[in-house]
This record gives sequence, structure tokens and C-alpha cells, in this order.
Amino acid sequence: MADLFADDPPPADPADALREDAPLADRLRPRALDEVIGQEHLTGAEGAIGRMVAAGRLSSMILWGPPGTGKTSTARLLADSVGMRFVSVSAVFSGVADLKKAFAEAEVAAKAGRKTLLFVDEIHRFNRAQQDGFLPFVERGTVTLVGATTENPSFALNAALLSRAQVLILHRLDPAALEKLLARAEALEGSLPLTPEARDALVASADGDGRFLLNQAETLYNAKIAELLDPAALGAFLQRRVAVYDKDREGHYNLISALHKAVRGSDVQAALYYLARMLTAGEEPRFLARRLVRMAVEDIGMADPQALVQCMAAKDAYEFLGSPEGELALVQACIYLATAPKSNAAYLAQKSSFKSARETGSLMPPQNILNAPTKLMKDVGYGAGYSYDHDAQDGFSGDNYWPEEMAPQDYYQPVERGFEREVKKRLDYWDKLRRERSPKPGSETTADGE
Repeated sequence: MADLFADDPPPADPADALREDAPLADRLRPRALDEVIGQEHLTGAEGAIGRMVAAGRLSSMILWGPPGTGKTSTARLLADSVGMRFVSVSAVFSGVADLKKAFAEAEVAAKAGRKTLLFVDEIHRFNRAQQDGFLPFVERGTVTLVGATTENPSFALNAALLSRAQVLILHRLDPAALEKLLARAEALEGSLPLTPEARDALVASADGDGRFLLNQAETLYNAKIAELLDPAALGAFLQRRVAVYDKDREGHYNLISALHKAVRGSDVQAALYYLARMLTAGEEPRFLARRLVRMAVEDIGMADPQALVQCMAAKDAYEFLGSPEGELALVQACIYLATAPKSNAAYLAQKSSFKSARETGSLMPPQNILNAPTKLMKDVGYGAGYSYDHDAQDGFSGDNYWPEEMAPQDYYQPVERGFEREVKKRLDYWDKLRRERSPKPGSETTADGE
């Protein structure tokens, strides 16, 4: 049986990774999970991947994250960590025939006692029927599926496939993680020909994409530049705008803080000024799009629910148009946010409800609102006495939905501004009905109504 798996990729040879003709990003690929940068929440001892590897058993999973965050490297290292056969296909270049071949080979391997990790890059690009084709092989354990996607799995993948796989989120690499990557590159290739300010600008221009950062660094190495480049010279050389800010990115943080506070303070003119400052300095527009989305949910929320819709539309418009045309969409979103009614009620509700959830632990909801799919659960009272709100007067039963050991809380307190003024009216109305319909002390009835 030794030649049965001759098509399998040979084990990674450290010498191959150091070939001078290999791209820098390939030569710096991690060789163990603890070398994967920026994803310690998954690969660490307490992370989902770390726990699976420690147990020696992998579940099917979907790795969801931005480009250049280590999805492919993580999948390959997962197979190595538990001694599985690694097979990789790309949804961009592969079709049904490729998948059938991979499944057939995995079945033969399984009979010989070898488990297969099937890595599917860009899995969201397979259509629904093709995604369904994975199900029987995943269910039988023929393959352990590890899919990689940059798209939200909730929308891009079949519900049936998602129910059989754990979704793990890879984070965009932060500046500290990107600096670690550059340090690894410099340990291999030598110092980059950059001033400290230009180095900060290069890290910022990567926008969390480690592969992009290493590709840009490789371009600088290949050019064998003798003099140190400042941010302006770096931008001219790379033919890409790079942010020109103070050392240690203080200017970056100062300006984004000023933009956020101007939007929160409804000063549209100042908000536009700081947005323009950042865009003309070369700030990555996607970073600004993310911050605008954050402002929409933190400082406006339900006072104008369309604020979030406007920001997501601006992000999509920028992705579609690119720079400089797409930057107008960011300007429009900024104007919308600055002129919208403000409320941080949703933000405060999140903080207080999360705090309460941590403090109360695992209190059971009241039995009347629990589903009872089995006879035993019905016999012990699950679902008994549940009031179907649509059948109640005004479509509102006024039932208690809180655990018995916990008093009702007021996490969300809308303000008297914008759409939240209407929301507050609804809440006040429901509170009034709840008080009117709640049993009065001493008026409890028996099961017969007596």
C-alpha cells in the first residue's frame, strides 16, 4: 500500500521553505501552529483549535477571516498536528470532477487507516448544489472539511453545511502582529530601507493583510534600494498611497478620534475636515469604512436605524468603485452620520446586558417558554401555560420571560430623539399593558380558575 498515496504532497521540508526563488511570504510560512501570528485566540491552549489539537481530534470547520490572516497555513498545520493526510482544492479553480476525485481518494485512504483533511479555499464560491455534495462525505467521516472564506458564512454557505461545521473567526492582523511579520522578514533578508515613519506607513497600508505586507516588503528587497525612503518616497515607489502620520501612528489615532467625536457631536463640517485629512494623508479607506460603521451602531443606533444601512452601502460602493471615486461614498456616509439624531442607548444596553449575563451565569428561563419536543419534557412542565402573543389582545400577552431567580431588568432605555422616540412610545405602552395584566398580590387563581 506504500505507493497508494503517491499523489499526496510530500511532508514540508524546511529547506524548501528557504529556497531563494520562493516568494518571501512562502519562505516565512509558519511551520507550527504556535508560529501563526495574530490568531492566538484560536491556536492557543484555550482556543478552539488548540483544544482540538491537544485532544488529537479535529471537527469540520469553516475558517472565516479577511485575506492574509493565515487561513491556508492554519489548515495545513492542523493536518500536520494530528497526523492527517492533507488535500487542498480551490473553489476558484476546481469543479465537480476534482471534488469527486478527492472524495474517492479519501475513501481509499480511510480503508488504509489514514484520515483526510480536505481544505477548500474560497469555499463560498461553490454553488449551493456543490456545497450539498460535501454533506455525505462529512457525515460519514470520509473527510474532515476545513473551508476558508472571506465572506460571511451565514449568507455564503448552506445551512446544512454550516450545521456540520464549526465557524472559527480569524482576526484581521493588528499593527503589533504585522510588526512581528516584518521582524521575521528582516531576520531573513535584512533591514528594510525605510525611515521609522515610512515603516509605520507600510504597516498601516497593509490594512491587516499579512500576505500583502510581505509582498510589499519583498518588492522593496528586490529593488535593492540604498537610501532610506520616507513615507512620500515609499508611496511613490510602491505606486500606492501610504498614510503620512506622526511617528508611532499618533497622528492616525488623533485624527480618527477627532473624526469620531465630531460625528458624535453632530458637527458635519468638522467631521468632513478630519475625514479629508485622513484620506488625503493616505489612510486606508477600508479602515475608515469600518470606523464609520462603528459610529453608526455606537452613537446613532436605533435613533436612526438607516445609519448602519448607509454605512454598509458606502463600504460596498467603495469596494465596487475603488479609489478615488469610491471615497465619495465614504463622504456621503460621514455626512449622514454627523447629521443623524444621536443615541448611545443600544451601546449602553449591550454593556449592561453583557455584564448581567456574566454575573447571572446559567439561570434557566421560565418553563412556560421552553420548547418541549419530547413527551418527557412535556410531562415535567416544559411549555406548559405558554401564552401565544398573537392570540392575545393587542398581540401582547404580558407574560414574564425572565428566570425565576432574576428580577426584570431595564438594559435598553431609548432617548427622546429620532426614531427612538417612537420606540420609547412602544415600550411605554407595553409596560402599561404588562402592569395592567400582571396578577395582583393575593389574586392568584387555581388551575380551575377558582
